[in-house]
Amino acid sequence: MDKKPGIREGSLEAPTRHPLDWTNPEFYNEEKLHTELERVFDICHGCRRCVSLCDTFPTLFDLVDESETMEVDGVDKADYQNVVDQCYLCDLCYMTKCPYVPPHEWNVDFPHLMLQAKAVKFQQSGAPLNHKILTSTDAVGKLATIPLIDITVNALNRNGAFRKVLEATLGVHHQAPVPQYHSKTLRKSVKTMGQNITPVATQKTTGKVALFATCYGNYNSPHLGEDFYKVFQHNGIQIELVPTEQCCGMPKMELGDLESVAKAKEANIPVLAKLVDQGYDLIAPVPSCVLMFKQELPLMFPDDPDVQKVKEAFFDPFEYLFLRHKNELFNTEFKQNLGDISYQVACHLRVQNIGFKTRDILQLIPGTKVDTIERCSGHDGTYAVRKETHEKSVKIARPVVRKVNQAKPDHFASDCPMAATHIATLSDAVDKPMHPMTLLRTAYGL
Repeated sequence: MDKKPGIREGSLEAPTRHPLDWTNPEFYNEEKLHTELERVFDICHGCRRCVSLCDTFPTLFDLVDESETMEVDGVDKADYQNVVDQCYLCDLCYMTKCPYVPPHEWNVDFPHLMLQAKAVKFQQSGAPLNHKILTSTDAVGKLATIPLIDITVNALNRNGAFRKVLEATLGVHHQAPVPQYHSKTLRKSVKTMGQNITPVATQKTTGKVALFATCYGNYNSPHLGEDFYKVFQHNGIQIELVPTEQCCGMPKMELGDLESVAKAKEANIPVLAKLVDQGYDLIAPVPSCVLMFKQELPLMFPDDPDVQKVKEAFFDPFEYLFLRHKNELFNTEFKQNLGDISYQVACHLRVQNIGFKTRDILQLIPGTKVDTIERCSGHDGTYAVRKETHEKSVKIARPVVRKVNQAKPDHFASDCPMAATHIATLSDAVDKPMHPMTLLRTAYGL
């Protein structure tokens, strides 16, 4: 695209986010949306820096290149949705690639424009039933973790014939890894793991945290809760579960169902804000959930003081441990080295702009080397699970899989358990992925 005289490419200023004006009726004006999509698509067409991130941009550029004009004005607006459907809101284009994000005068926020388009589509036509079910993580988790039902569900999910049926009915690709369900949830497994600890505060941390278990952590990876308790208590940090919680809302946000996100917020924020008032810091084992409370909800509800209060108190767990380490309050007496670790940095962790705190903590372990992989896993919520996008997710994951296969590490880890499982399933060099907190517990010999 032709640049106007005086228009700079890029900015030396830090990117900034505008609040999401989702309650304004004009937010759902399809004509205005298409005008903005055409404007931003034209900028992206002239830049193309993001072509390697995901399938969103190749889809857009193919539409442009195959049009009669070979410009955005030659693309049928009905095909804009093809681009939107490939975006899983990882935020990497905004935070790592795009030179035109605000405060640049072109004011490009590609992920939130895609979110707006998803919201407009959801308001107009809703979503397929299978998409609604797959994003109803609380409802599915509660049902699948009923004793005996969990055993049946897990057995069926390992059955090839049943997986073909599941693909035909719910659109879950028969080769996509699906999580196990456990009747002994995280909430049940850590009930007896309390410990009398006198918190030691620092300038930025209180020394006592409330763990937001998350749907995945509670229903699918209950052992993670035990790992968090063991490691944090070993470091003199008081840790307790958030008393009650619902899904953070990220799955429904990716669907464009912002009303459901608001309902989840109304259930979670009062509980979390009360904990902050009681002196607790907040953590969660899944980066997407942390990002939801640190970025997305504050942008959706910029005038809610409790949302902002929760935002300021929420930490990535390894960010928290590293802050303690800076104040000489992190235990570095390790019992076991971990050898070579291939560590994939989850997208929703990268965009938090906190650096590689997981890597920094793990590298404190003697005899341990961490190979950091800054590429998307391609999992991203339901994208890797759905039959219409599973093959694309596999393609996106290939650079990560290739690096892991070449490294043949002693361990493979990611802060996102779903991303780790996706990569491990595709890799020839990984038997079982590990969460970094599990690796840290192992190194402590706990």
